[in-house]
Amino acid sequence: MSNYNAPFEIHVHGQVPLRADAGYDQLQEALKPLWKYAGARSLADGAASAYEEEPGIQFDAKGRMLQMCWTVRGDEDFRQSLDEMCMSLNDLAEQGAAIEVTFYDAEFDEDEADEDTESRDDFVMLFVGPTPAAIMQVQRDLLVQDVVNMMERHFDGSELGGVVAEIDKLFGQRFDALVNSLEIGKPPRGPGGSGGGHGGGGGRRPRHLH
Repeated sequence: MSNYNAPFEIHVHGQVPLRADAGYDQLQEALKPLWKYAGARSLADGAASAYEEEPGIQFDAKGRMLQMCWTVRGDEDFRQSLDEMCMSLNDLAEQGAAIEVTFYDAEFDEDEADEDTESRDDFVMLFVGPTPAAIMQVQRDLLVQDVVNMMERHFDGSELGGVVAEIDKLFGQRFDALVNSLEIGKPPRGPGGSGGGHGGGGGRRPRHLH
């Protein structure tokens, strides 16, 4: 599936705390959508990134942590693999975690492109966790961090307690609605298992450096 003519270079980045009873075989099965997409026959075979400087997919057995800094070449159909991976990782996660996925337009050249031509870069944030509450907690924490960082350009941090309280109220309402809808067994998921995507504006996202 992966080849040098693929329209995107897709970077998956994140850390997922794992349950104490989650073993390598279970993790290999949960991540099968990724390594199989890359054309590998096992997790060990597919764990290496397309870029040597990236750590790839690593299982820290002692720290009970899945670490991903992994790039694969592919197309839009990779989103389906991400859906399947998230559903499987929910069963292995100890707590909520965020996974960043960036689609880099491999056919776009900033130096040669016309001013009116835009890349097809895209960025989505995926969330996994053992329960909907755990997923909402990490979503809430990231939103609070983003909002506070932005507003601290204009206000002192001590003035933002009311803003954080309103964010908490919104997530409380969302959780109550989820419970009342009798879908407590299903993590809240938008397109691609995402809590929302962040695209365009401000130029291309830089790759993670290690």
